[in-house]
Amino acid sequence: MAQSFAFGITGKVLEKLGNVAYEGICSAWGVRKEFEKLKDTLAAIRAVVLDAEQQQARTQELSLWLQRFKDACYDVEDLIDEFEIQALRRQVLERTGKKVRHFFSGSNPLAFRFRMGYKIRKANEMLNEIATSMAKFHLTEKHEPNDVIHRERETYSFVNTSSVIGRDEAKQHLINFLMNPTDEKDIPVLPIVGIGGIGKTTLAQLVFNEESVKSHFELRIWVCVTEDFDTKQLMIKTIQSATGMNCKDMNKEELHKALQDCLNGKRFFMVLDDVWNEDKKKWSELKDLLCGGAQWSRIIVTTRSRKVATITGTIPSYDLEHLSYENCLSLFLQLAFKEGEEKQYGNLVRIGEGIVHKCKGVALAVKTLGSLLCSTRVQHDWELVRDCELWKMKQEENDILPALKLSYDHLPWYLKQCFAFCSVFPKDFEFSTFRLIPLWMANGFLQSPYENEEPEDIGKRYIQELQSRSFFQQVEPESFFSNFKMHDLFHDLALSVAQNEVNSCNHYSTGNVRHLWFDLSKQDVSQLPNNLSRLQSLFLEDEGKVDSESLIAEVISRSKHLRVLDLACCNLEQLSNSTRYLKQLRVLSLAYNGNIKRLPNCICNLQSLQTLNLAGCRGIEELPEDIRYLISLRQLTVTTKQTRLQENGISCLTSLRTLAFSECENLEKLFEDIQNLTALREMIIYECKNLVSLPQGLKYLTALENLAISDCEKLDLTMEELELERKEDGSLRKLCIEGVPKLESLPQWILLGSTKTLQHLYIGELENVSMLPTWFQHLTSLRSLKIDDCPKLSFLPEEMQHLTSLQSLEIDDCPELSFLPEGMQHLTALKRLKIEGCPKLSKRCIKETSEDWPMIAHARKIIVKR
Repeated sequence: MAQSFAFGITGKVLEKLGNVAYEGICSAWGVRKEFEKLKDTLAAIRAVVLDAEQQQARTQELSLWLQRFKDACYDVEDLIDEFEIQALRRQVLERTGKKVRHFFSGSNPLAFRFRMGYKIRKANEMLNEIATSMAKFHLTEKHEPNDVIHRERETYSFVNTSSVIGRDEAKQHLINFLMNPTDEKDIPVLPIVGIGGIGKTTLAQLVFNEESVKSHFELRIWVCVTEDFDTKQLMIKTIQSATGMNCKDMNKEELHKALQDCLNGKRFFMVLDDVWNEDKKKWSELKDLLCGGAQWSRIIVTTRSRKVATITGTIPSYDLEHLSYENCLSLFLQLAFKEGEEKQYGNLVRIGEGIVHKCKGVALAVKTLGSLLCSTRVQHDWELVRDCELWKMKQEENDILPALKLSYDHLPWYLKQCFAFCSVFPKDFEFSTFRLIPLWMANGFLQSPYENEEPEDIGKRYIQELQSRSFFQQVEPESFFSNFKMHDLFHDLALSVAQNEVNSCNHYSTGNVRHLWFDLSKQDVSQLPNNLSRLQSLFLEDEGKVDSESLIAEVISRSKHLRVLDLACCNLEQLSNSTRYLKQLRVLSLAYNGNIKRLPNCICNLQSLQTLNLAGCRGIEELPEDIRYLISLRQLTVTTKQTRLQENGISCLTSLRTLAFSECENLEKLFEDIQNLTALREMIIYECKNLVSLPQGLKYLTALENLAISDCEKLDLTMEELELERKEDGSLRKLCIEGVPKLESLPQWILLGSTKTLQHLYIGELENVSMLPTWFQHLTSLRSLKIDDCPKLSFLPEEMQHLTSLQSLEIDDCPELSFLPEGMQHLTALKRLKIEGCPKLSKRCIKETSEDWPMIAHARKIIVKR
C-alpha cells in the first residue's frame, strides 16, 4: 500500500518481535541476538519512514527504496510467523499427549533451527543494506504518526445563488434555526455534517447571504477554520471578518479586547467553515471568547467529522444528504454546456447521464467532471471520463479527489491501511463487522495502545472512527447486524492510495499484489497477476464457468503466505489438500459451496486459523474429526447435516468469540458442554428448523454480548431451570428473536442480569406473542427497538416511556396495534421512528393532525406508511 503504511507495517513487526511469546521462542531456538539486531535496525529505519512517505513523490528512487523496505518488513513478519506456528503446534501436541519431539510433523528440529537461523541472517543483511542506502536521501526523524500535511484551503462567504441547485429544503431548515427563539443560555451551535464536496460550504454561503438573515443579525462573521485550530489566528480572522480591521500584529490580550469590543452586545451570526479540530478543550476556549454577543446569536459549523459535530453542537447535527440524480444532472449540464447548447448534443447528454450516475450525488464531483468536459465536444473524450476510474484523472487542487484526499490525510496512521484495504472489494459492496474485522485482524492491521484490548473491540472502534469521518456509510439504522459500504468516490480514493498492492475486480495492479479479488465469471484466468508470491488475501468468485478446483490449487501453490482465503460461492465439490500448506492462514471461507460433503481433516493442522466460515455448506455430512485442534479459532460459522454434534469438538475451542449455526436443518441439539466457551461473546442460531432446545450450559456464558435466534420452528425457549439458576451478571448488548412460533412471551432468563447493558432489541415473526412484558422499563440502556411481524400484538406497555436512551423505534406489520403508549414524548433521545404495515396505528401518527402526533413530533426522522 502506498501512503503511510510502511510506518504501520514496521510498528506491527516490532510489536511482534517484542512480544513476550516471541521472546520465549527466541530463547528456545537460540536466536535472541539475531532478533535483537532486527529490532534495532527496524526501529532506526522507522524513525525516518514518515518523512520518506511524505517525500516519496519527489523521486522515484526514494519511492523504490520505501517499497523495498516494506517488502523486507513483510518478509520479517513471515519469518516470525514460522516461529509462532511451531509454538502453536507444540500446544496442540501437548494437549494430545504426543511426544513433543514429533511436533514438527516429521521435520528435524536441528534442520529447522539451521534453516531459520539462515533466514534471520539474510533478513538482517537485507535491512542493513536498506539502512545504509537511506543516508543518501537525507531523511529527518519523525516519531509522531499523526503528522498531517497541512494545506491552506481558504473559503469565503460569497456564492452565486443561481448556480446552486437542490438545496431549498436544507436552506430553510438552517434559516429556521437562525430565526426561531430558543431556551438555551449558551449560544446555539448547529453543525452541518457530510463528506468532502457534498456542499456544506455552499449551503452555509446560501444562508449567510439570505436577505432575511442579513436584516435579522447586526453582525455576520465568516471564518474558514481549515486544519489549524489556533485560537489566536481564529480571533484575528473573526475580527477581520466582522470589522475589516487588520490585527495580525496584536498579542492575545489585545486581540481579546478587540474581539469583545466587536461583539459587545450585538446579535451575531457566525459560520465556522471546515472545522477539523477534535479537541474539546480548544473548542471550549474559543466558545468562551465568543460569549460577548447578545441573545439570539447563532453559530453554524461545517465539518466532515461526526466527532467534531458532537463536540461543537448544542442541538442535533444536520446531516447533508446527497443531491438527487435530477439535480446533479441539471448542475452537470449547466457546467458542461453553454445555455441551451445541450439540445444540439443528444449523444453527449446520454453519456453525461452515465457520468452523473458515477458522482453518486456529490456536488463537487459533478462540478469537477462537468468543468472537465466543458471545453470538448468529442464523444471519445466524454466516454473516457464516463468509463475511467476517477483516481486516474488529472485534477486541480480544488477538485473532488484532492478534496477527499484531504480527509484521508487527516486519518490516524492506523486507519489508513484499514481504509485502503477495503478497495479490494467491488464498488457498492456491502460488508458487515462480522466479515470485515476478521480480515483486518488476519492482516495484522489491528493495533491498540491499551493492554489486553480484544481485537474485535479494536476493529469495531476502527469502523466507528471511519464511519464518523464519512469514509463508511451505514446501510441501515443500527440493529443486530451492522452493514456498511463505501461511497464510490471513497472507493476511488482508496484505490488511489493502495494502487501498488491491491488488485480488485475492476482495477489491475502492476506491483507485488498482496490483496486480490478475482471474479472468474467476469474476468479471464489469463488476467491473474503473474507474481502471487507475496499474496496475503485472495477473494475468488465463480458461477461455475471454469474449473475452480484446479485453478485454486494452482493459485495456492504460488501463494504460500496467504492469510485470507475466501472461496465463497465457487461451486466446489472438495477443498484442495494443498490448503494444508497455508500455515499462516487466518481466515478460510467456504460459504455457500453446497456440494462439499466432507472437509479434509488436514485443515485442522492450520493452527493459525482464526475464522472458519462454512455457512450454507448444506452438503457437509460431518465436521472434521480433529476440529478441536484449531486452537486459535475465534469465529466459527457452521452448516452441517448432522443431527448431533460430537463431544469434545467445538466445545474445546476455548478461543471462540463468535459461534454461528446456520441452516443446520437436521440439528436437534447443540453440544451440552457449551459452558467451556467462557470467552464466547456472540452466538447466532439461524434456520435450524429441528432444534428443540438450547443447552443448559448457556447460563454460564456470562461474556455473551450478542444473541440472535431466528427461524427455529421447534425451538422451545421456556427453560425453568435456566430461569431459576441464571446468574445476575449478564452482559447482553444485542438480542434478536424472530421466527420462533412456539414462543408466547419473551423469556426473562435471557435478559436476567442484562437489563442495564442491552442496547439493541429486535423481535420479529412471533405469531403468538400478544403483549410485551412490563420488565421493558428496566432496559435503561436500550438504543434501538424493532418489532416486526407480530400479528397478535395489540398494545405496547406504558413502561416504554422509561426507555430514555432509545434513539430508534421501528414497528412493522403489527396490524392489531392501534395506539402508542402514553408518555412517548418523554423519549427525548428518539431520533428515528418508523411505522409501516400497522394501519390502525398509522392513522394516529399522521403529521400534525393526528392524536399521537404531539407525542412523537420531537423525533428527527419520522416515517409513517399505511
